[in-house]
Amino acid sequence: MKKQTHALLNNVFGYENFRPLQEEIINRTIEGKDSFVLMPTGGGKSMCFQIPALLFDGITVVVSPLISLMKDQVQALKSNGIKADFFNSSISVQEENQVITKAINGDLQLLYLSPEKLLSVSNTWLKQLNIKLVAVDEAHCVSMWGHDFRPEYTQLKVFRNSLPNVPFMALTATADKSARKDIEEQLGLQKSKLFISSFDRKNLSIEVRGQVQKKKKLQEIVSFINRRKNESGIIYCLSRKNTEEVAIHLKELGHSVAFYHAGMDNEDREKTQTDFINDDTKIIVATIAFGMGIDKSNVRFVIHYNLPKNLEGYYQEIGRAGRDGLPSETLLYYNMRDFVLYSQFAEEGANSVMQKEKLNRMLQFAEAKSCRRKILLSYFGEHLTENCGNCDVCANPPKDFDGTIITQKALSGIARMGEKDGITMLINVLRGSNNADIHSKQYFNLKTYGIGKDVSFFNWRDYIIQMANQGLIEIMYAESSALKITPIGWKVLKGEKTIRLTTPISIDEKKKIKKTVKTVIEGETNKDLFTELKKLRYAISKEEKMPAYIVFSDKSLKLMASELPTTENEFLSISGVGMNKMEKYGDEFMNIIRKYKNVAKPRKTPTTLKTFSLYKEGLTPKEIAEERDLSITTIFSHLSQLYSEGKNIDLEQFVSKETIDKVRVAFHEFDRKIELKPIYEKLNEEVSYSEIRISITLILKNE
Repeated sequence: MKKQTHALLNNVFGYENFRPLQEEIINRTIEGKDSFVLMPTGGGKSMCFQIPALLFDGITVVVSPLISLMKDQVQALKSNGIKADFFNSSISVQEENQVITKAINGDLQLLYLSPEKLLSVSNTWLKQLNIKLVAVDEAHCVSMWGHDFRPEYTQLKVFRNSLPNVPFMALTATADKSARKDIEEQLGLQKSKLFISSFDRKNLSIEVRGQVQKKKKLQEIVSFINRRKNESGIIYCLSRKNTEEVAIHLKELGHSVAFYHAGMDNEDREKTQTDFINDDTKIIVATIAFGMGIDKSNVRFVIHYNLPKNLEGYYQEIGRAGRDGLPSETLLYYNMRDFVLYSQFAEEGANSVMQKEKLNRMLQFAEAKSCRRKILLSYFGEHLTENCGNCDVCANPPKDFDGTIITQKALSGIARMGEKDGITMLINVLRGSNNADIHSKQYFNLKTYGIGKDVSFFNWRDYIIQMANQGLIEIMYAESSALKITPIGWKVLKGEKTIRLTTPISIDEKKKIKKTVKTVIEGETNKDLFTELKKLRYAISKEEKMPAYIVFSDKSLKLMASELPTTENEFLSISGVGMNKMEKYGDEFMNIIRKYKNVAKPRKTPTTLKTFSLYKEGLTPKEIAEERDLSITTIFSHLSQLYSEGKNIDLEQFVSKETIDKVRVAFHEFDRKIELKPIYEKLNEEVSYSEIRISITLILKNE
């Protein structure tokens, strides 16, 4: 069976190896057992039921609430030569009859249904099908504890009970412990096994910026997008009004952009989404109504214009970036107004206590002074042993100091003001501001008036938020956000306890932060060839009326542009190229590559001395790559060469001893051949090409 599953993975889907847990889940399903699959967005959930579907002599039913995702997945399956179709409210009666006929005649391997449609036909023609597997996607929708509860999902248990001997698979990207238990009960899973994949999406950089004024925020977003010309991205906003304002502003500056929200009619929403999927629109500005079911693999950035309501939603939304595994960026803006507004919503809504607790966790993440990925992953029950090195906090670690006196000044101000006022009034009193509110309340007579005038407004706000995060004060949102001192806070005020604070990072300093992004593509991609391949892909997508990334992902095209395959075997070795795609598209893509190889002049060897000069100036490899407009892989190649030549390069700082040891074992297994791809695959794609290159250089130099 192992040979069969691996053959399908390679020949049909074009991948050499399974991702972690996929093979175990597939084998369990083939044995006829239930499974609960918890994997991050873009983590490879679909493969867990698609490969068993190809092995079973019957049909696999996939339940999904997302019409757009069904269409995408069915198109992707068909492009790989798989018999698949969907049955939902978007198709005509004639099309429904065609799907029913194919299903009954055994001409389908996978059938996607919305839960509403499944329930309406479960006692009619669906009973005639030889169902061998049922996969329930977006399974969190069945739980009231989930963030996207849908009542129709709760009726799926009846369907499950009608097929007692058929394995069921529940799949979701977001479910905390309470939701997981509820999902198993609601779906009637029998002795299911829980599979939790790593939620660590290493290719996503994480950055958070707080308390940025609206005008400044727009300027920063424009600057961010200008540096990423022609790249796909999503900007999430809290309100419909914001989506339209931001989209119109960007459009006036010449960007390919559209807005999307629930207030638009269905036709406009459908067109906007389709244009984005097909790369006709590059950027979508949307409320969180957008994105469910978007399987677009080449989204390069996700920006949150406002604070998300919870970490589940935030994680799912940033997970729409970089699904092809290439480096992608996420940027979150927030301010206390967002938090207050969401608190009011939570107060009025269902599960108020739980929603407010989730919102508090979201704010703690945004205000964090330690590795953000650690905080995010720990929320989902996964714990990193080391800092990630790919978030803004890791890129610029905060410096801490004894903040007891500063804290006591703030606490004294709160106490003398009677614990009735919010952050802004407290800061104005501490800074000795001369405004009407202070005069009307006679606060200029307080002993604390003006005792913190040497600290900026920005820094005071940061310190007070840190005090809240450390549990010294509470922000009473139900009392106009008044500050109250906690028992621990009183101990600090009385001198019974000391406190350490971190030095705030100004907005200007944050703009200078250079993030380290791990590159996952070997070789220097030729930009001209990559552009030509993208043009061909776009033309094919238009002709076949399917999204461009379904033809080939950006990752596959970049590999083509760096490895230059010109034979069928070479083309098949590209990740994402299966037999069906090679037969359909191989000749056209290889013809372009052959022409390029024939006419291209030999590339000039990049000057390693220029790289060395910038390195000596103190620039990081990422900064050198940006300065020279080269890939970071190339820069690490230069540094490795310079090190081998005896130049004073501290190469060991870029790779851990544990990684070197892993590479050494694989390097020896491959008879010490300096071929990076086999080692990369041998190490389950967990060690980047740059790290492998550096490790081999150190191994050869020091042995």
